[in-house]
Amino acid sequence: MNRRALKTIKEMQLNEMTEHIVYARMSKRADGENAKTLKKISDGELLHAQIWGRYTGATPKPSALKIFFYRLCGLLFGLTFVINLMERGEERAQAIYASIADEVPEALKIYEDEQEHERELLAMIDDERLKYISSMVLGINDALVELTGALAGFTFALGDSAVICMAGFITGSAATFSMAASEYLAKKNASGDGRPLKAAFYTGIAYMFAVCMLLVPYALISSPLAALFCCLANAVLVIMLFTFYVSVVRKERFLPAFTEMVCVSLGVAALSFMIGWGAQKLLGIEM
Repeated sequence: MNRRALKTIKEMQLNEMTEHIVYARMSKRADGENAKTLKKISDGELLHAQIWGRYTGATPKPSALKIFFYRLCGLLFGLTFVINLMERGEERAQAIYASIADEVPEALKIYEDEQEHERELLAMIDDERLKYISSMVLGINDALVELTGALAGFTFALGDSAVICMAGFITGSAATFSMAASEYLAKKNASGDGRPLKAAFYTGIAYMFAVCMLLVPYALISSPLAALFCCLANAVLVIMLFTFYVSVVRKERFLPAFTEMVCVSLGVAALSFMIGWGAQKLLGIEM
């Protein structure tokens, strides 16, 4: 066996051992059929690692960093996110398995097992957060578009970070309750939706999270323009994180959604900034 193929096998063995531990721990936190399926897949990953071990002659220590990362993601973002994130890695791994099939006959069998794993995982996913992802998207998008625009306008119209922060907090809090109430009524009147209160909760939480992220610079930085710059940077960060989350759980492309949301949010902010500047000059108000 050539050195390159052996190196690839060692990497695959390490990944299989790590994922064996991750799936085993997820199975302990899951319930019912989800737990059984995760345990079965964990055992399959261990079997694959043992097959690779016949070629490497070693048993690698699982990556503690990856295990911690996936567990943290599970706590923050739910089972669906972790499974789809890991399956992204599996898609890359399957191409590697096929490339070494000539030297390692078992590679094709493992490739088929990974495809079966993916089908089982897709069938078992039952994540509450996934049911309300549209509510979270609504809260995040609305907060970013409305509040970045409002804060940009306040920056020139008011000219004081503390005052802008207070105005932004009042505006954001009122908008949070308004958006949550609107989502509650919309879901309640929608046929077949039996949990409007939870939908309103997820919308409000997502909205308020975005509000807090956007207001932090104004609470910490005395210069309004510098605070606005940091506020817009935070907006881009929130968009990036949330768009990545949505792209993983929905298996969609990240870049187009990220680009569109950034352009909309920053475009509204720029327009509002100009309106605030124009209002200040037109009315002759200095603060």
